[in-house]
Amino acid sequence: MRNTFFPLVLLALPLAEIAGFVIVGKWLGVFGTLGLIILSGLVGTLLLRVQGLGVLRQVQADSRLGRVPAETIGHGAMMVVGAILLIIPGFITDIVGLILFVPFIRRWIWKRMAQRIVVRSSFTQTSGANPSSTMREQVIDLEDNEYQRKPNPSSPWSSGPDPNDPKLGS
Repeated sequence: MRNTFFPLVLLALPLAEIAGFVIVGKWLGVFGTLGLIILSGLVGTLLLRVQGLGVLRQVQADSRLGRVPAETIGHGAMMVVGAILLIIPGFITDIVGLILFVPFIRRWIWKRMAQRIVVRSSFTQTSGANPSSTMREQVIDLEDNEYQRKPNPSSPWSSGPDPNDPKLGS
């Protein structure tokens, strides 16, 4: 049953969308239908931009506080899918796309999905008021004369020996 459901939906969705175009076209006319399709694409693009920036800010805030932003990333992914569904021409995909932008529906979907998703994090929390202080401890400050980049002739990525290398001799 599970293996046959997705292909059936994949075949039935375009047919349902065409039927939706015919019904809306009879009701609004050709230009009204085209206007709705263009409007839904623009709304999808606008919602993706506005909501996407909000999700990015929330992910940054969660990361700064040391929390794994799994739920925020899940909500962001659902909004991206919703925006793509709004951009794709069709009224059924538009309805599903708009539903994915409703916060309480995203929370409901997330509760059901979160049980099956494992989020791993390599985040390390720093102590103290300045989170970048541990990064500064790992930085080695060198003067220009203390470091020189020399080609490694034995490297497989080198283009051969350097003709200006004094070790090669003439």
